Amino acid sequence: MLSRLGALLQQAVETREPSVDLLEAFTEHWKGITGYYLEATDESIPARQTDIPWHLKQMLDILVYEEKQSSEGEAGPCLEYLLQHKVLETLSTLGKAEYPPGMRQQVLLFFSRVLGQVQHPLLHYLNVYRPVQKLLQLSGDRLGSSTEKEEVQFAAVLCTKIKQDPTLLAYILEGKNILNGRRAQELPASPVEKGAEQPPDTPVAEPSPPRRDSNLVTSLVGLCKSQKSKVALKARENLLLLVGLAQEAAAACLVRSSTLCQLLTEHLCDLYSAVPTGTHPTDVLTLEKASWRSQDCAAGDGVFPGKESLAAFFSWLDYLDELVMGAHPVVADAITEAVEEKFFQGILQPQLLQVSSELTVLSTTAVLTGTVRQLRASPLLHHLILFLLGPDRHPETPGDTPHPLRAQLIDRCNHLSDEISLASLKLFEELLQKPHEHVAHSLVLRNLEARGYLLRGPPVPEERGPSELDPDEDVLDLEEDPYFTDGFPDTGFGTAQKPLPGSAPSGKGQVSEVVSSFLCLVPEEAKTSSCMEEGGYDTYVHDALGMVQACRASAAPWGWPPAPRPLDTCHPEVTFYEGHFLKVLFDRMSQILDQPYSLNLQVTSVLSHLAAFPHPHLHEYLLDPYLNLAPGCRSLFSVLVRVIGDLMQRLQRVPHFRAKLLLVRRQLLGLVPGEQMDHTMLFKGVVVLEEFCKELAALALVKGPPEGPP
Repeated sequence: MLSRLGALLQQAVETREPSVDLLEAFTEHWKGITGYYLEATDESIPARQTDIPWHLKQMLDILVYEEKQSSEGEAGPCLEYLLQHKVLETLSTLGKAEYPPGMRQQVLLFFSRVLGQVQHPLLHYLNVYRPVQKLLQLSGDRLGSSTEKEEVQFAAVLCTKIKQDPTLLAYILEGKNILNGRRAQELPASPVEKGAEQPPDTPVAEPSPPRRDSNLVTSLVGLCKSQKSKVALKARENLLLLVGLAQEAAAACLVRSSTLCQLLTEHLCDLYSAVPTGTHPTDVLTLEKASWRSQDCAAGDGVFPGKESLAAFFSWLDYLDELVMGAHPVVADAITEAVEEKFFQGILQPQLLQVSSELTVLSTTAVLTGTVRQLRASPLLHHLILFLLGPDRHPETPGDTPHPLRAQLIDRCNHLSDEISLASLKLFEELLQKPHEHVAHSLVLRNLEARGYLLRGPPVPEERGPSELDPDEDVLDLEEDPYFTDGFPDTGFGTAQKPLPGSAPSGKGQVSEVVSSFLCLVPEEAKTSSCMEEGGYDTYVHDALGMVQACRASAAPWGWPPAPRPLDTCHPEVTFYEGHFLKVLFDRMSQILDQPYSLNLQVTSVLSHLAAFPHPHLHEYLLDPYLNLAPGCRSLFSVLVRVIGDLMQRLQRVPHFRAKLLLVRRQLLGLVPGEQMDHTMLFKGVVVLEEFCKELAALALVKGPPEGPP
């Protein structure tokens, strides 16, 4: 018994002695730091050449060792001393004074290591988060600071702690817990005073308005702009961590108690303003898609003036896009609203609506196209599309312009300046490729809902199915046109001539007949592709398959019907109107023989994207040559027929037109030098027309009848 009692006493002594020794050692090291300021005579000696870093390292090691030796959850004497004697408060003041030189770096390192290595919860104590706030006010606002590396490490530790306990966010941002209403001055200064117990239920304090004072958010955003790529990347990653907090109260605190959204959007606007106004649209659109993880990928290569600033803008835009995708919905919505208000409406809208400077219109439209291409986050994309096209979903009427920006952008697709027309068409092509139903509905579908383009009356059955097919019926009267008398000769494309099941909707032709109608639309004497041994129609089928599959994947969630709406449920307007967008496209298509080659390629590309959508009304209106059109209505096929009629009249007046046409095609392929000759624009238009008809034929083959795949 005496032996056991002796052992217990010895154990108690051994347990107590290290604690006493540790506290004594801890205080001695702290006195060593404070004593330096009493004894030092040379203020120019850097901190790293003094004993201060060693004393701080020893204090850290003691705190970590003490915690390992103490019971779980209890604060040891050294930690109590740190909190009671305001050690961190004093260090933050010394760091702010930057005395001796480099002291701020040492203080940041000590704070980061203490908060990162000591497991005891610290950040909710006044004597911890107040000096933390003081240090944050020193960082992030000084680009090129010598302590950027230490600042971002310090911020990273704080973000990790907040991720583990989101309630800490309010302490770090403004010194009070607005999540539960407890103010900073009501918090205990150390575990000795009142512990860290949660207070009884109290009314929730009203959130303070966002402050511009430096805090964790301003520090991180400032570090995101660092010229040191590793620092900027780490800051961006930690800001992503912060906005992704799952707790709604913490997300609301981040929005209400910081200038996060304002800072992010202001930087976007500043970067956009730095892009030279004269930047050519081609340079904008050929720029490699930006990534926020490689911010300096385009720096200094000198490909074109302003490339570096343009890449910086798109890099930050990509980062905002990533933030919105990864953020809590409360934060994501707040960022999106700020971007819409400050950037879309505040900067882009005035530039897009102005008409005085063609250069500004070109540059703004090109950057807008790049912006559409860059965005993936649903909230940002949704707000951008509504900003550009407006929310209206009812059928359009001629001259009706409830959304001036939409009307302006569409009108510019048929502008006097071919460059502006080209840039505007590229914008709409980019919009049509985004996974958002409102684009196709706003531009086209809302005008086709009632199928008012069809002739109503007894001569035409309202719906046709496979059982109603009569292969011996006369085809559309357009085939009796004097410029459409070559029938359906063997074109050598066997896939187009094989009969396929199903019929074209509300028309007379099977899929094979529809395909042949497009393939044979251009008369043989105006065709030149067969002379060049090109890939031909089969290549277009392959490309059309990829385009249609991509469109079907995007449209799958939109709930589009598989078959056209029954005519007896449609209530058409008095006069069908194809809508502003299709009207401009059809008008442009009518001018295909009189406009530049690049513009023709863009018009046909936009129409092809529309035709690839899996909506039965679009399929019917754009890909059915056999429609019985109502009086005064036109379809894509009827526009093409009129172009062919005009073409044949013109070619009869051009001597040796076929040889010249073949030469132009060879020039476009780069097989012969591009020499100037008469009617070059006409011949290039013919080449585009032939290829476009093959593309439409391929789309019709791949899509089959609207009731289902072929």
